[in-house]
Amino acid sequence: MSDRTWTVHASLDVSYRVAETEDVLSPENDALARAARTAPGDRRLIVVDETVLAERAGEIEGYFRARGVTPTVLALPGGERTKALVSVERIAEAADSVALSRRDPIVAIGGGVLTDLVGLAAGLYRRGTPYVRIPTTLIGLVDAAIGVKTAVNFHGHKNRLGSFHAASDTLLDRRFLRTLSTRHITNGLAEIVKMGVIADAELFDLLDAHAERLVDGRLDGPEGQRVIRLAVGSMLAELEPNLWEQDLQRAVDFGHTFSPALEMAAQPGMLHGEAVSVDMALSCALAVGRGLQGADEALRVLALLRRVGLPVRHELCEVPFLQDALQESTRHRGGEQNLPLPIGIGKCSFAVGVAEAELRRASALLHRLLDEAGAAA
Repeated sequence: MSDRTWTVHASLDVSYRVAETEDVLSPENDALARAARTAPGDRRLIVVDETVLAERAGEIEGYFRARGVTPTVLALPGGERTKALVSVERIAEAADSVALSRRDPIVAIGGGVLTDLVGLAAGLYRRGTPYVRIPTTLIGLVDAAIGVKTAVNFHGHKNRLGSFHAASDTLLDRRFLRTLSTRHITNGLAEIVKMGVIADAELFDLLDAHAERLVDGRLDGPEGQRVIRLAVGSMLAELEPNLWEQDLQRAVDFGHTFSPALEMAAQPGMLHGEAVSVDMALSCALAVGRGLQGADEALRVLALLRRVGLPVRHELCEVPFLQDALQESTRHRGGEQNLPLPIGIGKCSFAVGVAEAELRRASALLHRLLDEAGAAA
């Protein structure tokens, strides 16, 4: 008599909303109240970036109290050092203190680090608690807070521990950008440039036409709104068919092959978008070397990155470092390099077989392109 085997087939139907709104913390705006499913007498856990809380504490408290809801506010510092399991534990402890039920959404107000932390904590708490995201940084609006990935750093590796847990709602309010530093605007623009280079030539052209104005105006006005809408739309279009990353060839990994190692090695001090920018510059050189992108197109990308204030090289990016970074990314991609490289501007391909000699040639080519760009400036 043979042993019996049972096979279970199941699917998870997931939908979530990403919506623009204005003055999300205004008492007249019901978007957050609807997303957080509040009713008079409820309690809600609000996890807020410390910097945001210093500027908006009264608005946050007032918004919920005006609706008869008691907010318990947990403040966490931003930055990669906070992106650790101990922060997830703090969020879970706060959820216990509020006696949250399994259907009470946690509200996250902050940058990408904070929304990642809250997403992971919500996914673990009671094996799955809903949450709502209000990103307050540009990188959150267009990248970190609109997908389903959650993570913390671990053992010196970027996002080594994580899960997939979709927020029920993400509310995008551009007015938070008005108080961001120029550096954090450029940090977010790296992810927008990424989408233009590998998925949306119209977006790239718009950035190219208005680069300095977008930075100086903090993406306010009609051009800024158009840029954010194109960036969000192209990102979601890339994510939706492969939300759980069953296919490890992901165009949105452009700029994320060498950058995870660089970002962690250059801490403290290097922002995510800055590392992505350095990675994109090298990846464009690889693309030129493979005949996928013309030198003139690579120069356009390099010039745009520089115009918005992003770095295009870093002293750590010697060939042995790049080899190690590529090896780690290859493990993350299931044993295949699947290195995203642009085809011209607006399309993407995936490279394999990149070895030391090609990295050396690409690094040398990048230096020549930058010298050429400097001479032409």
